[in-house]
Amino acid sequence: MTHRLTPEIASRFARIALGHATREYPNKLDHVMVGDEAAVSVRALHPIFYGSFDWHSCVHGYWLLARLRRRFPELAEGSEIAALFDAAFTDANVAGEVAYLARPMSGGFERPYGWGWLLMLAAELAQHEDAAGRRWSTALTPLAGAFAARFKDFLPRAAYPVRTGVHTSTAFALRLAMDYAQTRGDGDLAALITGKLLDWHDGDADAQAWEPSGDAFLSPVLMEAEAMRRALPPERFAAWFTAFLPRLALSQPAQLFKPATVSDRSDGKIAHLDGLNFSRAWCFRSLAGALGEADPARAVMLEAAERHLDASLPHVAGDYMGEHWLASFALLALEA
Repeated sequence: MTHRLTPEIASRFARIALGHATREYPNKLDHVMVGDEAAVSVRALHPIFYGSFDWHSCVHGYWLLARLRRRFPELAEGSEIAALFDAAFTDANVAGEVAYLARPMSGGFERPYGWGWLLMLAAELAQHEDAAGRRWSTALTPLAGAFAARFKDFLPRAAYPVRTGVHTSTAFALRLAMDYAQTRGDGDLAALITGKLLDWHDGDADAQAWEPSGDAFLSPVLMEAEAMRRALPPERFAAWFTAFLPRLALSQPAQLFKPATVSDRSDGKIAHLDGLNFSRAWCFRSLAGALGEADPARAVMLEAAERHLDASLPHVAGDYMGEHWLASFALLALEA
């Protein structure tokens, strides 16, 4: 069975995200306290992205809703999504999110994962052609600009990549940020991302895959490859990819091809492994699409994607530790 995004799945995912985007508690803040005055409610700190357990999950919950609204104009939940966005994406609310970035000790706030997702949301809204979508996109522009500026300040200072399977992954953040740079025509950011990925990864070859880690939701190996695919011209990427993973047609490294086992979905860290299965499926499908039809690695990767989706699609909802974020990663995989 080949898994595809259907209107029924889109509606289910929309209902899940609508159920947590404005759920303020429980909440895990990325917030540095510099005095008693900093002890305020989540909604006071973040007038838009106060739900979904943490700031970044709320951001990509909004991304999921925006994406599904555009993909499925007849979506039953479309009017509820529009009402949520009308209430959220006001000039005053966006100004409040921008103001948070100017607070003392906020320079590392959500770096780089939340930065990438905010730009991914901005890139999605920029593709909405109706009046409401254009209004939301315009409203979000100052916040997107602030995070684009943060990337431009940070990347020249980032001497090394962060090769991890969690939020600190530089490959994942730059993969998302490239969508924004190209959609919004930010050539400076696109060039900076490409240059930095080449500085970090151009010489990488014969990658090992000592994964998964016990709380990973990304494959460090596949995510690096997907970031390079998004940034490089096809011919240059093909040569790099062949050297980077030369035995894919033999299902090697074997660890990449075995879906992760999730032993306890009520444990927020262990539940990350469902996300790993989705993000691997996303990468496998995207990378397979960059190969020729006759390339033997293509079929191997597409089969692996289906196995990973089989393992985790039944578990998108059920426990809030996964429910507040997994649908976004499932959507990435289903659309790839």
